[in-house]
Amino acid sequence: MTDSLNLPAYAQALGIALHEIEDGLPILTVDFGADVEGRPGHYHGGAIAGLLENAAYAALRSALVAQDREAKLKPVNITVQYLSAGKPLTSFAKARITRMGRRNANISVEAWQSDRDKPIASAVMNILMA
Repeated sequence: MTDSLNLPAYAQALGIALHEIEDGLPILTVDFGADVEGRPGHYHGGAIAGLLENAAYAALRSALVAQDREAKLKPVNITVQYLSAGKPLTSFAKARITRMGRRNANISVEAWQSDRDKPIASAVMNILMA
C-alpha cells in the first residue's frame, strides 16, 4: 500500500509507512527506533516534523488523484508546534485539507501516539501546486 503513495526517500529512510486510509485520507505511521531517536528514549523533533510533512503531502496527493489532477508540489511554509515529547512508541499522523484551490493548498496535520485525543505535535502547511 505504501507504494501507491510514492513516499519519498526521506520518508522511507525514517521508516514512515501507510497505516490505513480513513475518510479517504491516509494515516501514516513510524515506529520508534535509532533512525528517529533524538535524546535517549524520545523522538527527534526533525523526525516528528518529517512525519507531519509527509502526511500533509500524502493527503494532498490522494486528493489530487481523486480529482484526476497532477501537480508538482512546492512547500511555501510549514509551522510545527511540539506539544509533548514523543515517547518510544509508534507515532501516527493524519492531515486535513482545509483549503485546496487551483494553485495552492492549506493543510493541517496532527501526530499522536497511544491516544489520538492527545497529539504530540501539530503543523500547518501551505503548498504551491505548480
